[in-house]
Amino acid sequence: MLTTDYVPGTPCWIDVSSPDTEASDAFYTGLFGWDSISLGPEHRHYRFCQVGGRTVAGISTETPGRGAPAWLTYFQAPDAGVIAKTIEQAGGTVLSPPIDIEGQGGMAVFADPAGAAFAVWQPGRTKGLGLVTEAGSLGWVELHTPDPVGIRTFYQAVFGWRIEDLPMGDASYPVISPAEGGESSAMAGLAQLQAGDSPHWLPYFEVPDCDATVALAQRLGGTTHAPPMSAEGVGRMAFLADPFGARFAVITSSA
Repeated sequence: MLTTDYVPGTPCWIDVSSPDTEASDAFYTGLFGWDSISLGPEHRHYRFCQVGGRTVAGISTETPGRGAPAWLTYFQAPDAGVIAKTIEQAGGTVLSPPIDIEGQGGMAVFADPAGAAFAVWQPGRTKGLGLVTEAGSLGWVELHTPDPVGIRTFYQAVFGWRIEDLPMGDASYPVISPAEGGESSAMAGLAQLQAGDSPHWLPYFEVPDCDATVALAQRLGGTTHAPPMSAEGVGRMAFLADPFGARFAVITSSA
């Protein structure tokens, strides 16, 4: 499971890009009950979204390196510059080169060989999100890719991930754990990309009631890509998009 004990290769930050941060703020605070803090014009009105004073996500304005509105997952990296070279050597693409965020940390944005965007975060004063796995916060991330088997070589070369195929119903589900994590450190999964879709990392947010959250998202202007469904031993989940098309999932995990 995700924790805030961020070791290399683990999801440590997440934010959504938007052409209208005020509108995105209204959608997500209304949906998840988040509080929101704007960092002001000197930081392009970047917003910290919080639950009980702990940051669970960010909202950013659209930038050239981010493309269309989308959620971006950041993975912890001790040195953004070093891992950028590793990513290029492994067949990835640099979308935004490493930069320092005023002592808070360093970041860079990449695409894997299939085209799925992701970022790395080199911690400074900001180590990562302040809350995960609880209601209103990030609980899981999932890579939707056309070749779930072939893409493993890339991410294992970059992050050293352990990937184990676990049984799920009549099929198996590849589960990712960090190289330095223990038995309960699973943090992500791999999924087969649907025909006509584009490769992407999908964040899952934990919610108390999946069905109620989906209904609320629709009232707030979001759309449903896949209605609520249950997975034995996992929980009840649904795939959504915000009013600008940024995709995410919600899940009410099994006890």
